[in-house]
Amino acid sequence: MSDSNSSLRKAASLCCKKIHIGAAILPKPLFEYDTIDVANIDVVKDDNSIRIDDNQHTIEPIKNATVSYPSQYPPLHSISDTNEIYPTKKLPMYAQVLIREFNSVVIEHHLKWSPLCHTLPGPINASSPSDRIGRYDFYHVDAMVDFALQHDMEVKGHTLIWHVTSPVEFLNTLDAKQLEEEMRRHIFTTMGHFRGRIHMWDVVNEALAPDGSLANNIFLRKIGPCYIEKAFRYAHEADPSAILIYNDNKVEGGVDGPNPQKAEGYYKLLQSLVKNKVPIHAAGMQSHFNAGGVGVNRVPSPFAVKQQIHRIGNLGLKVHFSEMDVRVSQLPLNLQNLAQRQIYHDIIAAALTEPAFDGVWLWGFTDRHTWVKNFYYDDSPLVLDEMYQKKEAYIGLLDALRTLNVSGIVGGGVNLNSDVDSENRPWGYKWITNDCEADKSQQTIAFGDERPDWVHESQNP
Repeated sequence: MSDSNSSLRKAASLCCKKIHIGAAILPKPLFEYDTIDVANIDVVKDDNSIRIDDNQHTIEPIKNATVSYPSQYPPLHSISDTNEIYPTKKLPMYAQVLIREFNSVVIEHHLKWSPLCHTLPGPINASSPSDRIGRYDFYHVDAMVDFALQHDMEVKGHTLIWHVTSPVEFLNTLDAKQLEEEMRRHIFTTMGHFRGRIHMWDVVNEALAPDGSLANNIFLRKIGPCYIEKAFRYAHEADPSAILIYNDNKVEGGVDGPNPQKAEGYYKLLQSLVKNKVPIHAAGMQSHFNAGGVGVNRVPSPFAVKQQIHRIGNLGLKVHFSEMDVRVSQLPLNLQNLAQRQIYHDIIAAALTEPAFDGVWLWGFTDRHTWVKNFYYDDSPLVLDEMYQKKEAYIGLLDALRTLNVSGIVGGGVNLNSDVDSENRPWGYKWITNDCEADKSQQTIAFGDERPDWVHESQNP
């Protein structure tokens, strides 16, 4: 398949321009051993075992070990106990693979507004989460950010303003002026804490409804459409050197893709921000793809994606895939690897032909830890399997990155001029699902619906 010494990070380093190859990360697998690590650790027997997760797996302490990770961040499961000594000669497999494969990370969940203030506290009091807005706890995020920087990985902050993960019960008690001030305070508090460590931020996330209009969320209802512009201006004030990003989902295909309404709304929003001289520097296209999807849930073609990136680049913005994964469980088993490899390869190879495109962040990297299993169904959407072995999808992504290496062929042989090949066959014809039936999710989308696309898709898969 590929030489054993290769890695995504190495391939990116050999590209003819700077390319981010990143992954969303979680603190527990990064800092705690799980069963795959236990099987590979030689332990010194002790009378007491240490519980490391909710599934009752245990690992024995190693005597006379020293903590290689900064001592101010003890293992997450032992916040209240600093006397336990853990094996540290080897990092958890999750951490080892992350360092080997990626030059960038994004914090998957713990840097959002509610997690910072309420739902995911660190060591303030492990048994009693804070329920008071304004009591920020950066413990988990500090640990992840410092780990990444320690291993020469850039960090992207995700996300400052998103109605889905904001403390809505508290915000509902505020009037427009108060809400705007709380939004400003949150941006300044969060960005200020990480100033000098995090240099790029998803400022606003999923402000668009699935139909392409502005989502009728709490910020729009109380502050008005200007909340998006205000958020970017506050973010620029908080850190004038930071790269500021607008991020959204199902916008990758442009006017030629499966959801032209949403893609056009995305483009027009970006166009408006640029026209109004709002400090915005980049656009994130999430790229949560479903290989078996139909209608608006269908995977866009490489040609359509390239066209969308091109016109956003013409606005003067950089573009990247911000949360990429590829679900395949709705396809027949014999087509899953084929489809997944082609999507990871062809869409990224096509994107890399555009000067504005500067990288891809996967939403996780191993099927062992993926949000898909919690929000959708059992699936294998990432490039490494549950045992951290490279899948066909990994090879597809690696080969796409290599198209920008010195010996690579730009575009990787992907059709960049049409949705169909010379025999009039559509891209992905070997695995793509027949799209003739109506897409049920379209029937439930109301104007300005504040429910995200992934909620609609999970209800109408």
